[in-house]
Amino acid sequence: MSKTIYQGKILNLKLLDQKWEIVEHAEAVAIVAMNEGKILGVKQHRPAIGATTWEIPAGLIDEGETPEAAAHRELAEETQLKAELELLTQFYTSPGFTNEKIYLFKATKLSPAQGELDEDEDLEPLWLEPKKLWQEIQTGKLASSSPSVLALHMVLSQA
Repeated sequence: MSKTIYQGKILNLKLLDQKWEIVEHAEAVAIVAMNEGKILGVKQHRPAIGATTWEIPAGLIDEGETPEAAAHRELAEETQLKAELELLTQFYTSPGFTNEKIYLFKATKLSPAQGELDEDEDLEPLWLEPKKLWQEIQTGKLASSSPSVLALHMVLSQA
């Protein structure tokens, strides 16, 4: 039996069988884009960890939107780029307590696009060299997200 404890804008907290706290979260997309040996990311402040992070472009899938359409929208909003997209994989971010699923796309044939950030977003697109970025994440100089670390590892393992 499930009971809703909290209902928010982007997540709900439920108690399952009176013992499991489950965070219900909308599905999301993340996009890996490479150009001239560099990986595209966005630098942004994340209040939940009190730090500025480097992350690949990503965002929530809107109701009624396909993962691919969301990936196109997020790439344009966060980086002012459009691309051809290929679904690489999908995965759960932390299945021990949330149902959040992320669809990871590869972006190719990048070109300029129009896009506007959501009003609560303040970020800076950055092209960085994967090896240098990996070192900064490993040494704790830079924080990142699980999809970003996965994408970076994939890029480095193919180099």
